[in-house]
Amino acid sequence: MLIKYWPKETKIPFMRYRYVGVVLSLIMMVGSIYLVMTRGLNLGVDFAGGSVVELRQTDTVTVADVRSQIPGGLTVNSATDANGAELVVIRFGEVEGSLLGPEFAALTDEEKADRASAASNTFVVKTIKQAFNLTDEDILRNDSVGPKVSGELFREGLIALGVATLMMFFYIAFRYTWAYAVGGIAALIHDAIGTIGLFSLLQIQFDLTSIAALLTIIGYSVNDSVVVFDRIREIRRKYKQMPATEVIDIATNQTLSRTFLTGGTTIIAVMAIVIFGGPVLQGMSVAMIWGIVIGTYSSIYFAAAIVLMLGVDINRKPVEDTPGFEAMP
Repeated sequence: MLIKYWPKETKIPFMRYRYVGVVLSLIMMVGSIYLVMTRGLNLGVDFAGGSVVELRQTDTVTVADVRSQIPGGLTVNSATDANGAELVVIRFGEVEGSLLGPEFAALTDEEKADRASAASNTFVVKTIKQAFNLTDEDILRNDSVGPKVSGELFREGLIALGVATLMMFFYIAFRYTWAYAVGGIAALIHDAIGTIGLFSLLQIQFDLTSIAALLTIIGYSVNDSVVVFDRIREIRRKYKQMPATEVIDIATNQTLSRTFLTGGTTIIAVMAIVIFGGPVLQGMSVAMIWGIVIGTYSSIYFAAAIVLMLGVDINRKPVEDTPGFEAMP
């Protein structure tokens, strides 16, 4: 026998507390921007450039041993993979040109700028292999991105976010009205800023997987808002004389079970990535969980509250009654 835990009909007055919700959202957004301006983002190799090399930590390969074998200016830390194994993580940019040999010294300045990152990576990996008698199989990760490529990746990532936001604005404006589009995009920006603030607060590595997480959150947020908007339009057509606050409350309550079920099942799926995805995907998946939570919140309070302030219209033209049917008062 199935037990139904969710009430058949909820009557939560969401719009009664809309100002509290909007104030909390503004505080979160301002706090996130402040964190990014003061703490900054922990840019990964994709955006900051440089190299990352990972080794399995053993009795003979420790953080202290690796630090003693490589030149200064390289960051060496410990980490843990998905299976609980200890790793040695080496992060570095470009090492001194004098260490890269006569062939590198003979290059022109332009050639040095293009090849410095790759040459530094080759030098460090070769030094580590010789010092600890390692093979290619012992190098668990070896990523290298030059400063020119990292700048292009960062710029293209921002362009992707901007294009996605703009296209969704046009989609919502076309399907509903500009007021709904403003509300939907405001919720989208709210979720993106809040998620970037989490990256800054926890210093989660921000790389290309983070851009993928933000794009996913943006899509989820807009989908959540559109479901509520669709129900608002439907109820507005049915109850033409009903106050807008009541229309939004009814629409939000009617979609509440769907909202929580969708969010809950999505979080369960993402939790599998958190647990089994390893350190490379862990930051992205944690950010996605946070984005789903604030995306659900923003579709209820932030987006709907903005639509209410701008005016809950059904569409651009007055809705005509269907012959044979009369709208309920």
